[in-house]
Amino acid sequence: MRVVALGATRGMGRALSRLMAERGDLLFLLGRDPKELDKASRDLEIRAGSGLRFGSAHCDLEQPDGFAAALDQAAATLGGLDCVIVSAGVFAPQAELEEDPAVARRMLEVNFARTVEFCEHVRRRLLAAGGGRLCVFSSVAGERGRKPVVLYGAAKAGLSCYLEGLDHKFRRLGLVTVCVKPGFVKTGMTAGLEPPPFAGEPKPVARRILRAIDRGTPVVYVPGIWRWIMLVIRHLPRFLMRRLGF
Repeated sequence: MRVVALGATRGMGRALSRLMAERGDLLFLLGRDPKELDKASRDLEIRAGSGLRFGSAHCDLEQPDGFAAALDQAAATLGGLDCVIVSAGVFAPQAELEEDPAVARRMLEVNFARTVEFCEHVRRRLLAAGGGRLCVFSSVAGERGRKPVVLYGAAKAGLSCYLEGLDHKFRRLGLVTVCVKPGFVKTGMTAGLEPPPFAGEPKPVARRILRAIDRGTPVVYVPGIWRWIMLVIRHLPRFLMRRLGF
């Protein structure tokens, strides 16, 4: 596949891009940091081991005016787009978000409004070309309102709802939408936080996501046990949720 990856320089996005390069997919990386992009591109070239060059371009979810140009460059380099992966995002603890309105505003804008805006650019391009795959990282935090992730969860709930709507409306036209809902995964975003039971590692999580992309699975929970954990949480009564701290 010809793949554009926004957020592939770290965490789950990096693990997923490495798996795709190793199996022969062509990748074009988008991100904010030129040095990190170049480093990640060279890493993928080594893993691909076929003399291929992997291109990259600047794209920042906080700078929506650059979305179109970045996607233009990716499409021109790859000769078209088959799949776009969006794993970029920001996180801050609930206490910090409550204390600092500027941090909260940035998190809400990046994780919902700007991500949706970027996906809309992708949607139009893929549909105009006859279809393709759009894989976006949301979170189990958006499954239900919970005390530790009130604001982060709200942004991810909106993103998940948007992706579900895309799937309902456009799959018959060829747009295959894959919504990834990670639980706790040991990445840079969660560094410093106490890992809960069932915390996942990036590489096995990436394998599960790649299978979902290949199969066109609309929603994938990673690690897989989070599907059952969230099934229970969704059905807990509200009075009990008020008492619990998770």
